Amino acid sequence: MSATTARDARGSDSAGYRAWVLFVLILVYTFNFIDRQIIGILQVPIKAEFGLTDLQVGLMSGFAFALFYAGIGIPVAALADKKNRVVIMTAALTIWSFFTAICGAAQNYAQLFLARLGVGVGEAGGVAPAYSLIADSFRPNQRSRALAAYSFGIPIGSAIGIILGGVLLSYLDWRAAFIIVGLAGLPLAPLLLFTVKEPERGRFDAKPVTPVGQQSTLRGLIEVLKVLARKPSFWGLSLGAACSSMMGYGLFLWVPSFLMRSFGGELASFIAFMPDALVPDNAGPLLYAAYFYGAVVLIGGIAGIWLGGMLSDKFGVERKSAYALVPAAAFALTVPFLAVAVLTPSLGLVFLAMIVPTALGLVWLGPVISAFQHLVPPHMRATASAVFLFINNLIGIGVGQPAIGLISDQLAASYGDESLRYAILTGCVFYVAAAGLMALTAPRLKNDWEGG
Repeated sequence: MSATTARDARGSDSAGYRAWVLFVLILVYTFNFIDRQIIGILQVPIKAEFGLTDLQVGLMSGFAFALFYAGIGIPVAALADKKNRVVIMTAALTIWSFFTAICGAAQNYAQLFLARLGVGVGEAGGVAPAYSLIADSFRPNQRSRALAAYSFGIPIGSAIGIILGGVLLSYLDWRAAFIIVGLAGLPLAPLLLFTVKEPERGRFDAKPVTPVGQQSTLRGLIEVLKVLARKPSFWGLSLGAACSSMMGYGLFLWVPSFLMRSFGGELASFIAFMPDALVPDNAGPLLYAAYFYGAVVLIGGIAGIWLGGMLSDKFGVERKSAYALVPAAAFALTVPFLAVAVLTPSLGLVFLAMIVPTALGLVWLGPVISAFQHLVPPHMRATASAVFLFINNLIGIGVGQPAIGLISDQLAASYGDESLRYAILTGCVFYVAAAGLMALTAPRLKNDWEGG
């Protein structure tokens, strides 16, 4: 579809073209999270084969990924604020898909750790440019919902990664699973490159776009940091989201193991109603855990993300503080439901109770990511988003996943296989911190808003 035929009389893209762009970006983001989160189920046989501790698993899946993902994301996003964002995202997609497949060739812990570093390198260029593209494709009063819809890639990709990993392990092994999902992402590269066009920056914003000219990437980053230094709400939102992500990403990694360790054979009752074609003859607790938690993530994640985007678009027009207050309320409500989910001995209640904190824990995505697009001028959006992603992922993935693993290791002597149950419960304190930071940030948003 050409850029000229996709525009209406007002110079903006047609509704059909905008829907297509959002669909492609969601599809790419879905594969981003399939490749990122499939290790949540594959880590069970990986841990057994390599003889790893929970801390080592957390470092491999979280810290190894976050180290390069967070660091490289900022210069890549600074480049995206000057150059073609679609081309940059296409390159990123190709790189992370390739390194996901390379994970399947690892013969020891060190090799797998390095391959995960490569996945992080690729995914560093996949998200911040997409935020900026969406902001330039949708008007301000539609952005929270558009960004929330984009964020559907998180629960959809995570659920597919968890379930597909479990299914592939039933027929093949963890190495084949990495290779298959990695190679599956490569055909998306030409789809993104040749059907999504680079939009004009800031075309829906009240303030004119400041030309970046030949400004160097370093100087551009410095200018963005100067602007952000005057925006306390940016740092409050970033740290609040990071605290929540310590649990959000931690749950993605550790809940399948928690289910297997604490419920084991009981999980078979959950999928008794499923068609036989979806349950191999050699199915065991690992596949049952994959179906169980995949369903929780899919149902709860989509509901929570859409709720957050809808509420912030509705109330944020009159009160900018809503972009922080909506997530604050959601985080506060997450704690009691998560406590019930991990403490109950009833597997049925675990399922129902886990859906609620999964939903509430992802409410923040639409409002917070939308707010970031309004805290800086349009030509700084990708870089500012990357600074946020640096904070969120370095703390959320890099610290959160290993922290829960470390707590589990420390509690193992006292609680045995139940140590993950209490490690997850301990992590609820991070949701409390996230709620407090969001509430404190809310009054500052009005003064930091750039308009539009």
